[in-house]
Amino acid sequence: MRNSFCRVPVPLSSSRSDQRVAVLADSDTRWKWGALTARRLAPDAPAPAGYVLRGRATPTARQLGEAGVGEGDGGPVEVTCAEFLAELGRRHYDVVVLALVGGAVQAVLHGVRALWPDPAARPVLVTGYVGVVYEKLADGLLLRHGADLVLANSRHDAARFRAVYEGVGADPAAVVETALPFLDGAAYESAGDRAHRVVFAVQPSVPEGRADRAYLLERAARHARLHPGREVLVKLRSRPGEHTTHLEEHPYQRLAERLPGGLPPNCRLVYGNMGEVLDGTDLLVTVSSTAALESLHRGIPTAVLTDLGIREALGNHHFLGSGCLASWDQLDEGLLPGGDPAWLTAHGVAPVAQAAGDPYAAARERVARLLAADRLPPVAPYYTPATAPGYLPGILARHRLAPDGTPLPGTGARTAGESSGARRWLRAHLREAARGAYRHGVQRVAPVIRRLGEL
Repeated sequence: MRNSFCRVPVPLSSSRSDQRVAVLADSDTRWKWGALTARRLAPDAPAPAGYVLRGRATPTARQLGEAGVGEGDGGPVEVTCAEFLAELGRRHYDVVVLALVGGAVQAVLHGVRALWPDPAARPVLVTGYVGVVYEKLADGLLLRHGADLVLANSRHDAARFRAVYEGVGADPAAVVETALPFLDGAAYESAGDRAHRVVFAVQPSVPEGRADRAYLLERAARHARLHPGREVLVKLRSRPGEHTTHLEEHPYQRLAERLPGGLPPNCRLVYGNMGEVLDGTDLLVTVSSTAALESLHRGIPTAVLTDLGIREALGNHHFLGSGCLASWDQLDEGLLPGGDPAWLTAHGVAPVAQAAGDPYAAARERVARLLAADRLPPVAPYYTPATAPGYLPGILARHRLAPDGTPLPGTGARTAGESSGARRWLRAHLREAARGAYRHGVQRVAPVIRRLGEL
């Protein structure tokens, strides 16, 4: 199939102030990770150009603003995979950060290979994980193989990532140890032996069931009643009608409306940037949210709940050995868990006061080395039509790409913003209507069907 992308030479720049960086993300949290990672990799470069991949989790402007990350080149542009690849062929980007799920990363990698099938001055491709990697380790990593840098958030993750690649005979050289880019903020100043503000950081899909989620909310409310001198905040990810990485079938807002007795006066639902919420927090409670890592990095007492068990499906097994596993009963009795120093160091969340060196120095050095080259070799993912003939074509087809990485016929790989204003307006409203229908089906219709069918 003929390559239908428009491709122009991309002169790589070794000057940091001249670097052009782009970020492609597919949700609010991944936008935050991608934009902050871009800043860490190219601190002297202009603000990165932002693109959000069109899909169920496409974030709203409010969600992007709440991420606490500025927008470059006029703000993120919503694109399809094919449109983004067309942008890469038209614009000069030195570094591209792919803040996407594994399948989308794989699609872009094959699309870039189709753009530059021979050694060329192409962009440096960077990807990684937005937080704790507790499921689909092999699947997610192999879908990311082929990027020039696969960032690992800790020494622990870097060793696991390399082991997966070596285990299948894939080159592990792209794995670079860094840290979560949003681990910052001032070190926690102890409130003594009691917590004045307790924050329960919820997650969209952990746990999934209505009963479990209602239980956790009721326990937060009970904690507030037992400790009237404490402020208990239930930190939510999204407002009703918004999209996140995972769609909430049972939003806490709705569960709070049905809570017997309601929420006590010192317990309330809050939104906002997690970093700002942590500024006044004395105890962070969660099932397995990445917020726990932010909290531990600051030295804030952090509890990873065991009420629903310690299970891979919940992700709290990642915190084995951390010293943070605790139940609501223990918290009700006054426990303020502290992280184990050795675990924290191994998992890249050493407290602010103990942090030493720049965790992104090695990644910046690798990027600079790649940018200094006249040409980069073609992208070489582990998955190819030869190694995964029953898997790869389906992944690429979901993003409207053929097995060779070129757009499928009829895809119309326009560059971002190429269509008329009226057409863009109509498509945007049709997409929003479709997302609303999907969300309604998941949150309203599906539970009723399951209940009626006793599924």
